[in-house]
Amino acid sequence: MKVTIPDLALVALIGPSGSGKSTFAARHFLRTEVVSSDFCRGLVADDENDQDATPAAFRLVHAIAGERLRSGRLVVVDATNVQPEDRRPLVQLAREHNCFAVAVVFDVPEAVCIERNRARPERDFHDGVVRRQHRAMRRSLRGLEREGFRYVSVLRSVAEVDAVTVERQPLWVDRRSDPGPFDIIGDVHGCREELVELLGLLGYGVQRGADHVEHPDGRRVIFVGDLVDRGPDTPGVLRLVMRMVEDGVALAVAGNHDARLVRALKGRNVKLSHGLERTLQQLEADPGLREPARAFLDGLISHYVLDGGRLVVAHAGLPADLQGRSSGRVREFAMYGDTTGETDELGLPVRLDWAAEYRGRSMVVYGHVAVPEARWLNNTVNIDTGCVFGGRLTALRYPEREVVSVPARATYFDSVRPLAPPPTDRTDVLDLADVLGKRLVETSLAGRIAIREENATAALEVMSRFAIDPRLLVYLPPTMSPAEASARPGLLEHPEEALAYFARSGVRRVVCEEKHMGSRAVLVVCRDEAAAERRFGVAPPGGVGVCHTRTGRSMFEDGDLERRLLDHLRCALAAAGFWERLETDWVCLDCELMPWSAKAQELITRQYAPVASAGLVSVELARAAVGAATGRGVDMGELDARLSERGGALAAYREAYRRYCWPVGGVEDLRLAPFHVLATEGHVHTDQQHGWHLDQIAAIVAHGSPVLALTPHRVVDVEDAAACQEAADWWTALTAAGGEGMVVKPLDFVVRGSRGLVQPGIKCRGAEYLRIIYGPEYDLPGNLERLRRRGVSAKRSLALREFALGVEALERFVKREPLHRVHECVFGVLALESEPVDPAL
Repeated sequence: MKVTIPDLALVALIGPSGSGKSTFAARHFLRTEVVSSDFCRGLVADDENDQDATPAAFRLVHAIAGERLRSGRLVVVDATNVQPEDRRPLVQLAREHNCFAVAVVFDVPEAVCIERNRARPERDFHDGVVRRQHRAMRRSLRGLEREGFRYVSVLRSVAEVDAVTVERQPLWVDRRSDPGPFDIIGDVHGCREELVELLGLLGYGVQRGADHVEHPDGRRVIFVGDLVDRGPDTPGVLRLVMRMVEDGVALAVAGNHDARLVRALKGRNVKLSHGLERTLQQLEADPGLREPARAFLDGLISHYVLDGGRLVVAHAGLPADLQGRSSGRVREFAMYGDTTGETDELGLPVRLDWAAEYRGRSMVVYGHVAVPEARWLNNTVNIDTGCVFGGRLTALRYPEREVVSVPARATYFDSVRPLAPPPTDRTDVLDLADVLGKRLVETSLAGRIAIREENATAALEVMSRFAIDPRLLVYLPPTMSPAEASARPGLLEHPEEALAYFARSGVRRVVCEEKHMGSRAVLVVCRDEAAAERRFGVAPPGGVGVCHTRTGRSMFEDGDLERRLLDHLRCALAAAGFWERLETDWVCLDCELMPWSAKAQELITRQYAPVASAGLVSVELARAAVGAATGRGVDMGELDARLSERGGALAAYREAYRRYCWPVGGVEDLRLAPFHVLATEGHVHTDQQHGWHLDQIAAIVAHGSPVLALTPHRVVDVEDAAACQEAADWWTALTAAGGEGMVVKPLDFVVRGSRGLVQPGIKCRGAEYLRIIYGPEYDLPGNLERLRRRGVSAKRSLALREFALGVEALERFVKREPLHRVHECVFGVLALESEPVDPAL
């Protein structure tokens, strides 16, 4: 005998004590799938036979079963379950979680059960208990289906229990093993000519008069429902779609109009409205189609889950908690959507916009409510573009996410109300539930990254009060680790340590880039304003893009300055043929903006300049006092020399930050040095070596104005001692001339070593620049020795996590995942910035 059980179900084992339920469960199910009342009794009372603990034990059984069903996992309840009142909560649990209740009954002889219990010393109850359980089970047999059990299997002997096989069966909606590719077509509503034209545009061959359709690449169609009503040729659509499904070229889900037609064809009392009357009239002229059409439409299921769960197709959409499940509630939502139960002034149902709150991982493709153009919202897309109302018939190519449509040849039916307007979902507002609390963010580079609750709270202040429009904030750059401390006299950092790190990590070739002393800037630049609004859903304040800091704030208070800088870059991109070469309308660039004072002027005025001014004045006053004391014959020892040394350090400190400051009267006074082409339409360019990035930028700079600057660099083989020495000499010359230093990166953008992800970059800064970071006297005796004991491990861990989150944000944006998924990563970078790591590193 074979017992069939759906993959997602609540299985109730029913039978008296000793009937073999636990042995059966252990043989056919995973240990974690079985919830035993005896085991739960032991959990709450330390004694599996303590009958006083039974109520508490069953509360635990129901709680565990509910959690497993909520997470989409099968659960087997191992208890006697012989009384209807014991089974009722189980059936209710299955209903609440939109899955089937399954009963497996162990109708073995009463004598066998009694004998088995006598052989178990821990079971000290009377034989009469087993007899009562057996009678109760027998009384229940005929009524199990009425109680709500969808599948009932009765095992009538010990031999049958021993010989039975259990077969797991996917639900009808479960096609996760089917990856596609698919062409998903919106509501057809009897528009056969448009359907044939769209199929041709999608590459399908349609044999005229034969309804035979095929695609040379093996692609298949999925219809989102509402094949019938309102249009001019419902019979023609039905014949074509039925043949496509029969030939395996198409799948289809049920729409509300399809379900109404089924009821009408079954002779039910259905109001002839909303185009149903046209369909019935058309079918009268083709009576041979009525019964095949009824059977076909009646067999359509509520929805499909495909491609490993990444795609869901349902007529009116489906929230995450109903996907992959089967119940009347699931079918109702899939066909009719979320409604209030009320009607508006036009007599139409008042609908709730379930997609505005959707947070599921599966992309949901649906129709049902006609919209002027395909509507992307969160991870959903509505492709009913109102063909029957004179709009368009639309298809979504999956996994390409490309929208293809054809115009209606006529207006076949007047819509009661205009096509639904664009959504008012306020995607420019962060939803606190998406970013607050402890979170685990999955990334392709570093796996699961934990964001602590306290860090998320700290990031909220910056994100909510100071950040740019979230729709434009698709990336934040990572922090960067310095090299280990150098033992060279008078130096804290030197290229030798950075090159040695990559050599230890198994990286043979690195690129050494000059580190510009400015402000880290991320620029999103679009081909034109229309492209910006089309891709980002908002008109940027900078016209064709935005320029923001590494914490998501606008780089400029002067909007005109930002607009002119972006326009310089846009013109250079166009002149270099960048848009055509990379087949894109937008680009995200990682850059350095100079001078430092352009963004840090307030920091310089309030922090750095007062230290230098006050320090120099103090030193001069102290030296004057020492000189006066010396004049009176007081021996001041080496105090004057030490003050002179301190004064020299303060002067060097002032000179160090002044070197990176100059007045900015207009865009011509700025210098922008891009160094990464992070992402363009359809691509995150972390698969390209840094040389490719710098070549792309060189082409842009060559066609731009003096505002754009190159990043000098050289490629170094870390196993070549002479090449390493040349790189160190270059660094020495750069820093001696007032440069900040350099960044050493693996030639490949992303590298994995024996210990996992390798640092994307190591910064190595010059002695005078470090004076700004650590203070005027950092290199005086004793100070440098203390700094050399700094640890970089925490900084490096932070840098890798932020790097992985930044890349993940770009990948999600490029894949057109919903904005809240991009925000999760961007917000995570900002949250990690509040971790307790020495910021001077």
